Amino acid sequence: MNAMTPGGFSARFAGLREHLPGGRTPWVAALRGAAAEHFAATGLPHRKLEAWRYTDLSPIAQAQFTEALTLAAEHPVLPPMRAPYRAVFVDGRFAAGLSTLPAWCRPLAAYLNEAEGWLGALAQALPVVSLNTMLFEDGLLLDLPAGVEGDALELLSLASHTGRAIAFHPRHLIRLGEGATLTLVETSLGPDGASYLHNPVFEIQVAAGATLSHVRIQREGRAGFQLSTVLAAVQAGGTYDNFTLNAGAKLVRNEIHTALLGPKAACHMNGAQLAGNGQHADTTTYLDHAAPDCASRQTYKTVLAGKSRGVFQGKILVRQVAQRTDGYQMNQALLLSEDAEIDAKPQLEIYADDVKCSHGATVGALDEAQLFYLRARGIPAEAARAMLVQAFLTEAIEGVTHPLAQAALAEATEGWWEREAA
Repeated sequence: MNAMTPGGFSARFAGLREHLPGGRTPWVAALRGAAAEHFAATGLPHRKLEAWRYTDLSPIAQAQFTEALTLAAEHPVLPPMRAPYRAVFVDGRFAAGLSTLPAWCRPLAAYLNEAEGWLGALAQALPVVSLNTMLFEDGLLLDLPAGVEGDALELLSLASHTGRAIAFHPRHLIRLGEGATLTLVETSLGPDGASYLHNPVFEIQVAAGATLSHVRIQREGRAGFQLSTVLAAVQAGGTYDNFTLNAGAKLVRNEIHTALLGPKAACHMNGAQLAGNGQHADTTTYLDHAAPDCASRQTYKTVLAGKSRGVFQGKILVRQVAQRTDGYQMNQALLLSEDAEIDAKPQLEIYADDVKCSHGATVGALDEAQLFYLRARGIPAEAARAMLVQAFLTEAIEGVTHPLAQAALAEATEGWWEREAA
């Protein structure tokens, strides 16, 4: 059997299944049971699977994670609140006393019955998603009504230092009604010395003419693991903008599946990965053009230092019905060390005749001429390198326009190279 054994997670589900939210509610129990059967059959993905050939999950399979027992009140001081609303989760559990929610946003566990027909609607037969489905304890239930301008909401996920290896699997359901708009800024934080697995799954539905700007900032602790999956469906004239910064964790897999289901729907998936010694950062995207006159743009930048590894896999599928598709994908990597490694695999699969699609990938080091130019003007070597790294990232980041998101990204990237070079 090639699959990595699901034993620890499956045993945990067997022991907790009736005590998990909705454990005795028939439709929830059936959903969890089907996911558990799928996960038991597949186990964690392994490198013999093409989609996982560059990322090894054996450290997660061997870690023997247990459930989190932390109370929200035990967590240290939170970062300053930047948006009108904020939802805080500690070790995957909603912290009501630390959160300020609008009427259209509630904790999933407390309102689980309202998610029937919604929870699992976009889920695919992916082992990591099945793991989340069988073990999730909480998450966001965000339902923004048609025509409402939702302003901005912060989603803050915190991991605790418990002295044990813990795992948590938040499930976030997000739905925007026709013409609604929202900026969602998600930040994941954790202490450097803690071993934990954060396995969030987002199911996102963007109705006709709605716009969701989703900025994700991953700053997990250096011993932490994150396996995140975003499943998005966009209807006619709707827009889903996703920007993801990976700047933490020992190993991160950021997987995004977006389907453009109606004419003139649009999707922008941009991001940056910053990995230093001992880190592994994997971004994998799937973009399904399933309607005519849709547009998509992807620009990902990866900066690698020390003995680190980066991965970018991006597939664009253009179905026969998706005439006049306009798709673009670019992945660029900057290697700051001879020990750094990048694997890139862009893919186009096109069945329509009238399309405009392109993709590309580049890998390089810092430009010595530019470095010399800055040094010749009295700028110290490390400061000059930091300036060039920041300039490299600019193209991917400049598409983020909300001031809250810009401030959060600036805070996450500022001083990164100086810290890695120290």
